[in-house]
Amino acid sequence: MNTERDTAILIFYVVINLLAFAFYGIDKQKAQKNLWRIPEKTLLLSAFFGGPLGALCGMEYFHHKTKKKYFWVLNILALAIHVILMYFLFFRS
Repeated sequence: MNTERDTAILIFYVVINLLAFAFYGIDKQKAQKNLWRIPEKTLLLSAFFGGPLGALCGMEYFHHKTKKKYFWVLNILALAIHVILMYFLFFRS
């Protein structure tokens, strides 16, 4: 195992998940104040680029986008993709 590589991957995942979580909180706050919003595309891409747990937790914690079925479907799909990717990165290398 390459511990430096594994550490870098884990740091990346922590940072991107925190960022995805923050995006949902910021967007919810902006929605309540009727300000410029974070595009839905950006929210969903944050999940696909590595932050699906942060996105799902942000949806639940901030009660944001929870009524939009496609947000659930796409974020859960992103989570499945990243679980599979993590399996290959950490257990099959």
